[in-house]
Amino acid sequence: MIPAPTAIRFCSDCGAPVVLQVPAGDTHERHVCDRCQTIHYQNPKMVVGCIAEWDDRILLCRRAIEPRHGLWTVPAGFMENGETTAQGAARETLEEANARVEITACYALYNIPHINQVYILFRARLLDLDFHPGAESLETVLVREADVPWDLLAFATVRNTLRHYFSDRKAGHYDFHMGTIEPMAPRSP
Repeated sequence: MIPAPTAIRFCSDCGAPVVLQVPAGDTHERHVCDRCQTIHYQNPKMVVGCIAEWDDRILLCRRAIEPRHGLWTVPAGFMENGETTAQGAARETLEEANARVEITACYALYNIPHINQVYILFRARLLDLDFHPGAESLETVLVREADVPWDLLAFATVRNTLRHYFSDRKAGHYDFHMGTIEPMAPRSP
């Protein structure tokens, strides 16, 4: 199932109204300007972040923003135009935890089609221990596997990635992981 596009009412190029239609040679409905014929594409958002390592510990951030305020995650966020995925992951780590990292490897990719997102998570090495919460974090901590608050992790992508990470670390080699996160089924009353 392809999620319906978010409503766009006016063209960002000329300000005229747009209509929803399938452009010639396309297979999806798009918002098309009635006046200048600009096609307004809506594509998935890229979320980039990293597992920032220091010895046998990793950096976690407790979220100060929604969604999932107060829960734990690895530093991650939306990629910006003009940056690579690795640059975005390093920037997000700096913004959320004031932590400087060296990206070492692309580690996991998760498709989340029901919310139009793709997560790309890297392994990274903390360059020093001079970190503290940024504007989007309540706390930042280094934790060992035994101290990960599994029931308080904000996102399935983070939970899945960390399970793979600790399993790979025990095995002595890190594989690349890819998956799809499906929507949660509603709970029965």
